[in-house]
Amino acid sequence: QLYLVESGGGLVQPGGSLRLSCAASGFSLDHHAIGWFRQAPGKERQFVAAIGWIYNNATDYVESVTGRFTISRDSAAKTIYLTMNNLKSSDTATYYCAANFAVGPSRTKYDWWGQGTQVTVSS
Repeated sequence: QLYLVESGGGLVQPGGSLRLSCAASGFSLDHHAIGWFRQAPGKERQFVAAIGWIYNNATDYVESVTGRFTISRDSAAKTIYLTMNNLKSSDTATYYCAANFAVGPSRTKYDWWGQGTQVTVSS
């Protein structure tokens, strides 16, 4: 069982930045593909970004965040980051990270999920 923990959410003004973190209770995530998803109230969960395992590290983004969000891996810190710049009110949601054993970035079929961290973009 892999337990994922997200952190870094909060309240930010439009145009601001946040960096979300995803860690696995001390375990390395190098051999997992990691995805970030978000769910706003009353809406379905949406894919945001994904990164392949360490020997791939390819990335994939939903079009609405391309150029603003960056997913990255810090193997030494055993953490996956989602750096979010130029945030918009439409980015407000609970953000979840998820993991699977895929080689490349994936938009579906994740096996383990975190509990989520809230991101609110508001003036």
